[in-house]
Amino acid sequence: MNQLSPDTQTMLDSLRAAVAETLERKRRLGHYAVIWQDGKPVLVGEDAPEQPYQQPSNDQKSKG
Repeated sequence: MNQLSPDTQTMLDSLRAAVAETLERKRRLGHYAVIWQDGKPVLVGEDAPEQPYQQPSNDQKSKG
């Protein structure tokens, strides 16, 4: 695996901390979050919708 430069590692650590803080805040407020898992977006949290919004495909857009 490639070794990251110290500046790049600092930036990555900052981004990870910001994401962790934001997800924790959403959890405390009872808001759901959208994360990427197994190659697709996943809604997590107690108030997450059961079926996420499905964007119409190009075929469906042209029919309307």
